[in-house]
Amino acid sequence: MLILHQFFNTPERGGPLRSYYLSTALRHAGHSVHVITTHNQPECRQETVEGIDVHYLPVTYDNRYGFFRRIYSFLRFVIHIIGYASKFKNVSVCYAISAPLTTGLAAIVIKWRYGIPYVFEVGDLWPEAPIQLGIVRNTLLKKILFRLEAAVYRRALSIVALSPAISENICRRFPRLIVYQLPNMADTTYFEPGTDDSIKEKYGLQNRRVLSYIGTMGLANGLNFVLDCAEACQKKMLPVTFVLCGEGAKKDNLRQAVSQRKLQNVLFLPFQNREGVREVFRLTDIALVCFQPLPILGTGSPNKYFDALAAGKVIAVNFSGWIRDEIEQNACGFYAASGDAFVYRLMPYLDDQVLRKSQAASRQLAFRYDRTALGKRFVELLESTVPDCNDKSRFS
Repeated sequence: MLILHQFFNTPERGGPLRSYYLSTALRHAGHSVHVITTHNQPECRQETVEGIDVHYLPVTYDNRYGFFRRIYSFLRFVIHIIGYASKFKNVSVCYAISAPLTTGLAAIVIKWRYGIPYVFEVGDLWPEAPIQLGIVRNTLLKKILFRLEAAVYRRALSIVALSPAISENICRRFPRLIVYQLPNMADTTYFEPGTDDSIKEKYGLQNRRVLSYIGTMGLANGLNFVLDCAEACQKKMLPVTFVLCGEGAKKDNLRQAVSQRKLQNVLFLPFQNREGVREVFRLTDIALVCFQPLPILGTGSPNKYFDALAAGKVIAVNFSGWIRDEIEQNACGFYAASGDAFVYRLMPYLDDQVLRKSQAASRQLAFRYDRTALGKRFVELLESTVPDCNDKSRFS
């Protein structure tokens, strides 16, 4: 099995772990797994991660990059993959993970050159997302990107969509495609519900409700909304603190805005590996999942949502879509589109009993996305899509 993912992470490294979860599920099912990914080093490196053969290509990337610098990095990854994939001519199938969409270009060339079919995973609807964000405005470029999207989808054996909204969008536009839905995963064994008073004390947050955003601080995340909420809570003198944990292109701007607005209830933490994320969740009462209020961004399947469910946290969102619908239907969170609305929706959760009840509902919902169960479903999906996947001798 060959997996292409520009951003393969391990628990020790931190960051989204979906490709790690999928790879380990395949490995536990007896398949040999080869991952081609990148790192910010000058040379190629190969290492074994829990029996997974991981190849790191020298393609630099930083989430502070602008759009066109990112595109350059994405295309370099494609070029490197095409040559490097010659090492794996005998694998049964290639599993190509977006973002970026350009990974699909590499999958197409590998299929053409080496006869390896591919399954394509869609976690974000590109190019619609950068178009709605106003990043891509040129009409010709839009046409090129939409044609690339169509070419990648149509040449795949099947498509794996990470959310019901993504699945519905693709099925509506490409009705002849085979589309499976396989959401992100909640690690209900690693993350546990509850808060730890000693960790709150470590950060000086005793006797306060802690609301945490854990993830990328980029353009799409719209984190000025969090500052609006913090300001509204500060005006009401509510005993709450907002924790922003991660890195990204907008982090410095957010720090400056906190200073200019004289917010005393915002704490910044650096990027954390999985163990660090677990500690942040242990001091968190309410998890914030935040995006700019654009329709396309409400279709996604953010890792932070599933980690927060596993950790049994109340979920607060500022965007509409399937996640908002789900948390409202399961009484494990709330939606607010402004700072004042956020204060109003937050007030009931200052009561311990209301908070605990909603947190328990989040934890219960997490089992719908249990990592072990979804990992098995993923293996079954690939083995049924590509019969040769059952012949594990091909990987020896």
